[in-house]
Amino acid sequence: MDAYKPGQIVYVIIRNPHVQGVAQVQEAAVVNHPEHPGQLALFLHETYYPLTDELAVYPTVSEVEQAYAEAFGTVDEGAYYG
Repeated sequence: MDAYKPGQIVYVIIRNPHVQGVAQVQEAAVVNHPEHPGQLALFLHETYYPLTDELAVYPTVSEVEQAYAEAFGTVDEGAYYG
């Protein structure tokens, strides 16, 4: 996760916990974690998520779209929310 810097915009795939095959691409900001000095976090939906190796984070739209297509099929118009 050392490749990310505060202020960088990244992309993640968020799965819907209620519908198994539904997921969305979301834009997130890399920020300094306000509660853990020296650690980075993703700021998404007004919430801070620790930036760890357990998250699938993509630096570009094309990379996240490719990963989404491999996992869920093609990205339909309107499936991206940023």
